Amino acid sequence: MPLHDCKTAANREILDWARMTTHGEQLPRIFQANIARLYQRVIQPSLDQLPVHDRLTTGEAPTLDAFLDRAAAQVDNYTANEANKVFALMLAAVFERQLRTWAPHILGAGQQKDIARMTIEPLFAAVTEARAIDLVQRGLGQTLAEAFLIANVVRHGDGRSSVALRAQAAHLWNQQGDYVDPAPGPSPDSEMLCVRAADLLRHVRAMVRYWGLADRQPFAVTDGPV
Repeated sequence: MPLHDCKTAANREILDWARMTTHGEQLPRIFQANIARLYQRVIQPSLDQLPVHDRLTTGEAPTLDAFLDRAAAQVDNYTANEANKVFALMLAAVFERQLRTWAPHILGAGQQKDIARMTIEPLFAAVTEARAIDLVQRGLGQTLAEAFLIANVVRHGDGRSSVALRAQAAHLWNQQGDYVDPAPGPSPDSEMLCVRAADLLRHVRAMVRYWGLADRQPFAVTDGPV
């Protein structure tokens, strides 16, 4: 068979597979691509525009110009950290919405009536168990749990999520000399949370991998190009 005819036949097979695939089975691949594009087209380009300084100089400045330069650097890093936290919240919110959209196609009739009342943790556990997704390999479950907790801390500040996150991921409070809260007085724990670009990348890669593992159709890709 000529090469052109082979390609035509292959394309026809793919289209036939797409028509036969149920709506619910197509969702993981769509969600995987959507969250990867969100990171590649919105989050990463936005963060690349923000100046970040490796270390901040504190203490008494020798001149007014030095003081102003130090203050500007502190504001740069604070703003970048706020952007990282907002993007972490956005990623977690999109991922949760995807889970809620997928859940009715995966969960049994007895569980479907509870989807709207479920918080993210039991919902995530239910769909993961129903799909038999391995959360242990590469620490997938731990990374996603961290993403959920960060989103709650960003949304609500100090509280149970902040305590739980600090117990699970104390490194997020390990300032590397690159963050100062500009507000006066003692800072709440939640204000000293440092979410860096590398943390966002870990989270989005975990979400992409989760949907790749959930995708049981031909040509599935476990780890996407992020």
